Amino acid sequence: GGQPRNVQPFSDEDASIETMSHCSGFSDPASFTEDGPEVDEEATQEDLEYKLKGFIDLTLDKSAKTRQAALESLKSAFSSKILYEFIMERRMTLTDSIERCIKKGKSDEQCAAAGLACLLCVQMGSGIESEEIFKTLGPVLKKIVCDGTASIQARQACATCLGICCFIVTDDITELYSTMECLENIFTKAYQRDRDTNGVSSTHNTVLHISALLAWTLLLTICPMNEVKKKIEMHLHKLPSLLSCDDLSMRIAAGETLALLFELARETDADFFYEDMDLLTEKLRALATDGNKHRAKVDKRKQRSVFRDVLRAVEERDFPTEMVKFGPERMYIDCWVKKQTYETFKEILGSGMQYHLQSNDFLRNVFELGPPVMLDAATLKTMKISRFERHLYNSAAFKARTKARSKCRDKRADVGEFF
Repeated sequence: GGQPRNVQPFSDEDASIETMSHCSGFSDPASFTEDGPEVDEEATQEDLEYKLKGFIDLTLDKSAKTRQAALESLKSAFSSKILYEFIMERRMTLTDSIERCIKKGKSDEQCAAAGLACLLCVQMGSGIESEEIFKTLGPVLKKIVCDGTASIQARQACATCLGICCFIVTDDITELYSTMECLENIFTKAYQRDRDTNGVSSTHNTVLHISALLAWTLLLTICPMNEVKKKIEMHLHKLPSLLSCDDLSMRIAAGETLALLFELARETDADFFYEDMDLLTEKLRALATDGNKHRAKVDKRKQRSVFRDVLRAVEERDFPTEMVKFGPERMYIDCWVKKQTYETFKEILGSGMQYHLQSNDFLRNVFELGPPVMLDAATLKTMKISRFERHLYNSAAFKARTKARSKCRDKRADVGEFF
């Protein structure tokens, strides 16, 4: 390849451009400073688009390092901004670049291209244009996922991408089932672990099995109920074997998938009965109270926390509701299906998740948030608490906490007088 160019990545300064020409009311309140200078929105938008055009051109560069840097910069931009109109005009060019990088690139470049494909579909949402993108990229992604000679990291990234893109764009039930079958062929190999005499290869492929399992679980949440029943019958008796895996991430993925399957099974049949319930709850309880000394403390804490929730879901049909704040809005995650969907998109969007929950029509439809809340700059500015006010509040809270603790200590000290 040629000499790598000096690619200036998409920076925090670019990411701070909070207003787009088509969604000027969606700025995050934290982005406004108390007495900041006025920003020329049109100029900053033009600067941003100029940079992005340059990155798109660089995805065709001869140097692999340059192509990868350009892909990563586009990923940063797509995760932190809504760029629907800009992308709509260049979707075929972007699709061709991603396809070429996945087909011909090495492991890191393939991973970056697969990540960009996810974000491209997140930006476009569900529609004819996204379906065209998936028709082009779907076969390429499946080929890499099933290619035993490709790197595990590339196959893992492509499995995740395949699941997310299919979730977003597919109205064709045949394509949905085909994609799920492709992913099943990957993660069901983990079921053979106990019977596999050579554990090295199984351990090596664990990250791939986890990604395929999580992508498959995401797609299961949009399947018709009759198909959900078939999949539950096929996998509910086999998944508990993965709870004995040496890999913490696999144990957690298997546990959370089991909780989701039980949730779906009880939705389809209120009188759902699982034959091996006692054995399963015994396994889950052991993981929820695991105290093995050979495991790291952080891993044990994480495992116990997850499996306490999984055990409650399986035994008591209960889910610990979580609240997600973004801007002036709140979203409650009150079931395993919603949790799985939220965690998947959070993994892809990273720090841009809150911004997309506020502004991305597709994500708002997925989580039933309704149309974006339109707030003008003045309202957003009044919502922001100044640094000085925040300091006063924290000081008052600290003093109140100290007084309360002092009283408790005094009460403990006086206990002896009653005897």
